[in-house]
Amino acid sequence: MTTFNDREAAFEKKFAHDAEMQFKVEARRNKALGIWAAGLLGKTGDAAEAYALEVMMADLKEAGDADVLRKVLADLKAASVEMDEKTLRDRMNAFLAQTKAQVLEESGD
Repeated sequence: MTTFNDREAAFEKKFAHDAEMQFKVEARRNKALGIWAAGLLGKTGDAAEAYALEVMMADLKEAGDADVLRKVLADLKAASVEMDEKTLRDRMNAFLAQTKAQVLEESGD
């Protein structure tokens, strides 16, 4: 029975680790997206950082990427910045790949 309990604990630990890593990757992706979009909106310095934080907070509203996508797309459109959903989603995916590589490198996984 001990072997089973050990395996169960190991799976639970791996699940928690994977969930934490995914959260870090998505948070960094959202920050990178926010900084990028802030540049398109003409924001720099503290204003760009504040906007990136808004984008990161938008991701906490619902599961998935739709909340972030909607926020950034609406903000860009409100500022008359030409952007379509596919282009924005492609940028999000590029940032996701980039930040995943960074987090994995930092963690040694």
